[in-house]
Amino acid sequence: MTISLHRDMPEGRTFAGAGAKPRAPSGSIRGRLFTKYVALFVVVVGIALLCNGVFEAILYYRQHKAALIRIQHHQAVAAAARIGHFVKEIEGQLGWTVQLPWSAGSIEQRRFDALRLLRQIPAITELAQVDSSGKERLRVSRLAEDVLDSGLDLSNDPKFTEAMAHKVYFGPVYFRRESEPYMTLAVAGSRKDAGVSIAEVNLKLIWDVISQIKVGQHGQAYVVDAQGRLIAHPDISLVLRNIDMSKLPQVQAALAGNADGDENFEGAKNIQGRQVLTAAAPVSPLPWIMFVELPVEEAYASLYTALGRLAAVLLAALVFAMLAGMFLARRMVGPIQVLRAGAERIGGGDFSQRIAIGTGDELEGLANQFNDMGARLQESYADLENKVELRTRELSQSLQDLHAAQDRLIQTEKLASLGQLTAGIAHEIKNPLNFVNNFSAVSSELVEELTDAVKAAHVDGKMREEIDELTAMLKGNLEKIVQHGRRADSIVKNMLLHSREGSGEHRAADINAIVEESLNLAYHGARAERPGFNVTLERAYDPAAGTVDLYPQEITRVLLNLISNGFYASGKRKARVGDGFESTLRASTKNLGDQVEIRIRDNGTGIPKDVREKMFNPFFTTKPAGEGTGLGLSMSHDIVVKQHGGRIDVETEPDAFTEFIITLPRTLPAQTDTGGRP
Repeated sequence: MTISLHRDMPEGRTFAGAGAKPRAPSGSIRGRLFTKYVALFVVVVGIALLCNGVFEAILYYRQHKAALIRIQHHQAVAAAARIGHFVKEIEGQLGWTVQLPWSAGSIEQRRFDALRLLRQIPAITELAQVDSSGKERLRVSRLAEDVLDSGLDLSNDPKFTEAMAHKVYFGPVYFRRESEPYMTLAVAGSRKDAGVSIAEVNLKLIWDVISQIKVGQHGQAYVVDAQGRLIAHPDISLVLRNIDMSKLPQVQAALAGNADGDENFEGAKNIQGRQVLTAAAPVSPLPWIMFVELPVEEAYASLYTALGRLAAVLLAALVFAMLAGMFLARRMVGPIQVLRAGAERIGGGDFSQRIAIGTGDELEGLANQFNDMGARLQESYADLENKVELRTRELSQSLQDLHAAQDRLIQTEKLASLGQLTAGIAHEIKNPLNFVNNFSAVSSELVEELTDAVKAAHVDGKMREEIDELTAMLKGNLEKIVQHGRRADSIVKNMLLHSREGSGEHRAADINAIVEESLNLAYHGARAERPGFNVTLERAYDPAAGTVDLYPQEITRVLLNLISNGFYASGKRKARVGDGFESTLRASTKNLGDQVEIRIRDNGTGIPKDVREKMFNPFFTTKPAGEGTGLGLSMSHDIVVKQHGGRIDVETEPDAFTEFIITLPRTLPAQTDTGGRP
């Protein structure tokens, strides 16, 4: 029922009943509010992501650059040490020729010793022995006839005087026929009457040492003398051309002011004009300098890849933030518009209007208050209609007063409702602001990728400790960031958790197939590295071994490491025993019910007791420098024991055999099923 009191109401004021048509809400207000929320969310999240991305990029760049510089310097020092060791070996062998004094009957024996020395040290092309007075008594050469008692006076020659004064003399580098580099090395005996042995050393043979130094995939190492001339390079043709390297900026800097050789030269160019990252180190005890260079594009390849990945992640995160902002703004603006439309209907007199909002928060409570208010007003209005109908004439004036009071009541209720609505809106605006999460999990994944990339690199213990310390600091910073982002983000967190479900890397695999594949890979890899390598492979696979739930790539890595160690040990024993020895490696499997056993046995040198106690320690190795990092058995132990919940045992006998016994459960333990290495 609709009651109209136009004639008794002031001009310009009307009261609409339940059937009055409400005004439509303004679309422009909704548009501004929606745009404001979306823009605010995107700006806040975008700034956080941008700041975090820039910080991560700068930090990663600096760390990567510092690590490259350290690695380059360590490689240069190690390479210089190898060259110095090469020269020291020649010096040591030469020292044996000046242990005894000169006597009338010793020249033939000395000649025999000198010829034997030339056979033992191919780098020496000529050897002269001078008595304590400076007279040349003997000269043997690969290029000329031997000379006995030539009587040549070398008493004033620096190679005699310096050797007598300092016990050893390293002459400057000179080139024979302007192609082959040579150096004079003189060693004096510890006794005054022992004389001096003077050797002419062909430095071309340093190529055997320098060519074995590996610097990345396309890097190289080379040596220059005190005048900047190239004396050792993997490309022997460059050495034979007597190339002057002193014009290169890195060579000039090293010769001029870098006495300790610990400088790293960025932006330098090599002899081919290619931009390289170069490190230098002195070759003790010679006045030479070892240079190690790596192309800049190779040095920073991983950095550029990581930065590209980071940019892609940031862009994806920004798009996700925009979608999330639109979703949240729509979730907020929708109920507000329903409240606004309901308030307009009630304010227009449609007291039967009921607002249905099911958000479960303050907005729903505010809608319920509107509904209660409408119900009360509807009851009051219905009662008022009954009284007006019965007493129209008697209470017309009272009815007009009641309508005026009703108008004031509606206005009061509107003001109160708008106040509560404003409080609810302010609270809801605060909630999405606290919902901002800086997606630090993405940065944590990048740290894990960096850790995995570094684990694959060959670095020494100190370097690994520094890298682990830096990654630990970075992880600590990310944990602090996460602590400030764990507020009111259930929707984003659930989506992130959904997107990061298990990678499914572990699976049931045929253990015999894995062992066979590892055996073939290790054998062909050894053959490719050493063409003359040969070993007898024996197989004893249990058909009942079946399938095992494991991480195939990790177990393959363990088997490759153990098989390669077996090849190495048997090869060492064969080199010591001779051709009569046959290298053998045996791989077998055995079904143990709920477990499976793998055995790798070789007939190599065996493992001493003191080594066996430390063999699973990180960075412990008995191999020479450059042939092992000491991480293989440690990583194998962690993969078998910690990741798969298995056991690895060793049985060995020196100069007889070594057998590694791996026991794996058929079902991967739940505590290690993490999708990656523990």
